[in-house]
Amino acid sequence: MQKRPISMDGNWTDTARTLSEALPHLQRYDNAKIVIKIGGHAIGDGAMLRSFARDITLLKQVNVHPVVVHGGGPMINEMLSRMGVASKFVDGKRVSDKPTVEIVEMVLSGSINKKIVQAINEQGGQAVGLSGKDANIMICDRASSELGFVGTPSEMNPELLKVLSANHLIPVVAPLGVSRDGETLNVNADTAAGAIATSLMADRLLLLTDVDGVLDADGQLLTQLSKKDIDDLRSEGVLKGGMIPKTETAIGALEKGVRAAVIVNGKVPHAVLLELFTDQGAGSLIRARQA
Repeated sequence: MQKRPISMDGNWTDTARTLSEALPHLQRYDNAKIVIKIGGHAIGDGAMLRSFARDITLLKQVNVHPVVVHGGGPMINEMLSRMGVASKFVDGKRVSDKPTVEIVEMVLSGSINKKIVQAINEQGGQAVGLSGKDANIMICDRASSELGFVGTPSEMNPELLKVLSANHLIPVVAPLGVSRDGETLNVNADTAAGAIATSLMADRLLLLTDVDGVLDADGQLLTQLSKKDIDDLRSEGVLKGGMIPKTETAIGALEKGVRAAVIVNGKVPHAVLLELFTDQGAGSLIRARQA
């Protein structure tokens, strides 16, 4: 028989305090639908992906229903380079001609999607990989003639996602859509996550990125914002670069029924759990109206 010595040191009490603090948040998110977008950089980091997969599995275990939407820009760039396909950009956006979109689909729906699925399954979850083309989840119009096979979601059919979630499965979605003519269209991962969150009337949309969240003019994290706050920051020139489309995605989802959106640093260990299950959260919480 083994005996474990009783210890009342700080680590034990801190752990107990954290677990106790999580209770009201666990109750709040019981049976909630959470859409989480993870970027390609996190997927390429083995330790970070394992930690993310463990947290997603934990969510499902406590009766939260996550849907994971992923990007994969770095892996796509690597494969295009390896296959000798030159990348073209218009206003910073990739032009997806026919050879490019075929490689994009191979990478997103193939290696990246299954890598995430495997990581979740290894942690005890039951993940299922698919794309927006499956069961016509995401029907798209072409974004512009200049960008080629790039789509903007115009009709969403989330029934398959609902069925999977209701049967203890975790959907992992590659951001590919289908046109009404049956063409494969590449969709920005943030945009896809926002459209899926809207179609599910999700309780939360989490956009994981590589910065802490929305920052003010002094570089300080803004933990709670409204649409008006976002508009003011943009008009003042504080919002720049990739944060503009992320906040646009968040606001668009809120205007169509998603309860709240959060932009959070996915490089922070257990960022998803910190945001959902602690008092302080972990990123920038955006609501349609000021709390």
